[in-house]
Amino acid sequence: MNLKVVPTLIAVLSAVFIPAIALADEVVPRSIAIKGEQLFADDFQRDDLGQWKVIIPGFRVTDGVLVATQDKEDHGSVGRVYLPMKDVVISFRFKLAGSPRFNLVLDDKNFKGSHAGHICRVAYAARQIRLGDDKEGIMRNDIFKMRRDPAQKEAADKLIADRGSIAKVNLQQNRWYTTTVEIKDDQMRVSLDGKPIGYLKSPGLAHATKESLHFTVNGNATHFDDVKVWKAK
Repeated sequence: MNLKVVPTLIAVLSAVFIPAIALADEVVPRSIAIKGEQLFADDFQRDDLGQWKVIIPGFRVTDGVLVATQDKEDHGSVGRVYLPMKDVVISFRFKLAGSPRFNLVLDDKNFKGSHAGHICRVAYAARQIRLGDDKEGIMRNDIFKMRRDPAQKEAADKLIADRGSIAKVNLQQNRWYTTTVEIKDDQMRVSLDGKPIGYLKSPGLAHATKESLHFTVNGNATHFDDVKVWKAK
């Protein structure tokens, strides 16, 4: 995206800037992966969706960004790119433009041990960012079923106590952020605007055949730009 900078606006934002990041105690400060071969890059300098497949409406490209809105009441919108991968570094910019939250999710449609083949995710919300092992956590078939039963939910939550981690943040509406997600073997590390904020070590992250990534967006709207994926070394 070609950014237009207004000096007066920058001065105002600098004066009222509120830090977005509260560093979690368990964060690993060093990167866990090195960028290798680039697998995917999209700056949305066009009018069509390109490689993005709309699974649940709605996604569109407008003014050089990917715009996602929740068009169905019972589920967030889902926009997916099919990309075989295992260990990766993912970087993108995002802006909450009315939306309260969105998820970055990696899936394997051929894996039947978790709901919808979900393997792992990073859930971005205004006050927290959650790193999750879906394969061995909340989306594992038996645990997913237990959590839908009020009588078993407490027991299910104990099973997933170490399958996710939460970083406290303070994301502002209508402001661009850059995030990087590193996945290497059974580890995941997340950075926001170049600063490490979250870390998770969990067995499901090492799943060898992740075959797609997607954004799930709730509310209206979230904007995305400069999505890049590299093999991790």
